[in-house]
Amino acid sequence: MSNDLLTRAKAVRLAVFDVDGVLTDGRLYFLPGGGEFKTFNTLDGQGIKMLMNTGVRTAIISGRQSEVVERRAQNLGIQHLFQGREDKLVVLDGLLAELDLTHDQVAYLGDDLPDLPVIRRVGLGMAVANADAFVRQHAHGVTQAHGGEGAAREFCELILRAQGNLEAAQAAYL
Repeated sequence: MSNDLLTRAKAVRLAVFDVDGVLTDGRLYFLPGGGEFKTFNTLDGQGIKMLMNTGVRTAIISGRQSEVVERRAQNLGIQHLFQGREDKLVVLDGLLAELDLTHDQVAYLGDDLPDLPVIRRVGLGMAVANADAFVRQHAHGVTQAHGGEGAAREFCELILRAQGNLEAAQAAYL
């Protein structure tokens, strides 16, 4: 873990996640009646909950609209959900104005080109291991885990570690 990533993560007050390819493996499953389903990793969900328990706010900004994502966000207690938005930086700027935060206080985890403007603008912009190569090249860091396979947990634990909260978050389950 580089000192630069830890320094960037220490300032984080808002963690933002893309969905497809980050909180899921990126596959889209469409059912005959028009419904869809996605698979989420429980390790990622636990990481998000631990992060929120330390006071870090959370948000999802997704280019697609999905009832499944709305349900997952509600289950985890994610405070801010924006769907059907390709203009992710515009959405983030509005949220930062509402929360009175700066870009340097934001961590973002993405995987593809629509995430790149946010990754490049925030204090800690990261990509999942199986993200687009161009996106990985421009991120501050890249997770070891793939999207939907623990990458969000790794991202959350980086922030928790940098802020000195990881051991306490884990010890709460002893």
